[in-house]
Amino acid sequence: MENQVAVSISISHVPPAHFLLKIQTFSSLLENKVESYESSEFNVGSHKWKLVLYPNGNKKKKVKDHISLYLAMADSSSFGFGWEVFVIFRLFVHDQNEDTYLIPQDAMGNERRFHGLKLEWGFDQFIPLKEFNDASNGYLVGDTCVFGAEVFVKERNIVKGECLSMKKFTSASPYKYVWKIKNFSNLEAKRYESEVFVAGDQKWKIQLYPKGYGVTSGSHISMYLALADLSTITRGFKIYVHFTLRIRNQVRGKHKEAKASIWFRSSWGWPRFAELSYLNEAGNGFLVNDVCTVEAEVSVLGISKAL
Repeated sequence: MENQVAVSISISHVPPAHFLLKIQTFSSLLENKVESYESSEFNVGSHKWKLVLYPNGNKKKKVKDHISLYLAMADSSSFGFGWEVFVIFRLFVHDQNEDTYLIPQDAMGNERRFHGLKLEWGFDQFIPLKEFNDASNGYLVGDTCVFGAEVFVKERNIVKGECLSMKKFTSASPYKYVWKIKNFSNLEAKRYESEVFVAGDQKWKIQLYPKGYGVTSGSHISMYLALADLSTITRGFKIYVHFTLRIRNQVRGKHKEAKASIWFRSSWGWPRFAELSYLNEAGNGFLVNDVCTVEAEVSVLGISKAL
């Protein structure tokens, strides 16, 4: 949508409520080929605004023989992603002969939506230069003119959003972590956790239940991959992970493993990872000198965060 809007003309005996821009020796702007002038900032509705004046027309819009005048949001750097501000505004030029103000304005009285890709609204053809330069009209008297603005902020809205960053599986190098658990047959605690390791800029750990968890207690080993620091997880955080958990066969090389590709939030794994009887059976190669070797391979393929 362009800056130009359908225009109606009104006259006010009251000066603009929020900002006045007085320009002396206006002709010098044209003589010095000043394409545009931006006013100082003024505050309305907790936002900073400025007037942007093109004394000989906005060349970017191919405007000729007119003054172009716009209201612009001066500073939106602190708003973050997805902001939008709804505004009704009026732009003025002073008739110094009658001490009134000419107000070209939106004929429909529509509010205008300012946002990150649209920081400026106004009038490409605010007033014809021929009409403006005629001193009998009162807009340019003694080479001095006055413009003004009123701004009425209706609503500020923050649009919710998220940013998803993905990698191809072929380009994501898996991180491999090895955990050697000694005296495995003598483990007494319900759950054990590996040291923390980093994969895909996230901290991870393996959670092992040597005698099972829940309904599998006493019959299976349960094993899970878990994010190590949940305090860093923000609203809307999701992570797409391809991972393998494995118990190495130290004799035959035929390992016990399980794989998953999932949207990961905190932990995920298998309560029936391996049968205890099979794992503990002498000669099967999973326990050698009462050492069990557990591995994790983790590839982070995507991260989604709220904006």
